[in-house]
Amino acid sequence: MSYVIRRATSEELASFRAILNYQLRISIADLILPDNLLVGVSKNTGRVRALLDPESEEILATVVAQTHTLNIRLSLAKKLHKLVPPPQLRLVVVNEIVPDLLEAKSSVFSRHVLSVDDELRAGDEALVVDENDELLCIGKLLLSPDEILQLLTGPALKIRECVIR
Repeated sequence: MSYVIRRATSEELASFRAILNYQLRISIADLILPDNLLVGVSKNTGRVRALLDPESEEILATVVAQTHTLNIRLSLAKKLHKLVPPPQLRLVVVNEIVPDLLEAKSSVFSRHVLSVDDELRAGDEALVVDENDELLCIGKLLLSPDEILQLLTGPALKIRECVIR
């Protein structure tokens, strides 16, 4: 994807912080989106398509054009993991499947889930962690927490990105 990278305006920064706080249902965006945030603007449409870290220019999140929500990337997930205490925003998987999960990088199945934050909803961003609260992946929930814990088959979360071990 080709972007024009520039510094976010104060209005854009306030807007993206509000979107992130709304999406996560916790007020944390002021701590994880820096004041000097960079944005990747589409050359074709002129719209913001990515939020970038000002130091490394690593993508923190991408903007979903249809819904104007954020798809969190691993770099932002790491910051969230450090600042948000368990069990918030987390889907905990059994340690035995961690190697397979990191290799496959596609989905987390309901039968492998030990617990999930009951405040999450289907479609929410979630941090996938092991039993020791080590961050493994970031992804989008496909089912509600109740469904995940009750069903023994089928995918519970679609993985977007995993850590490299």
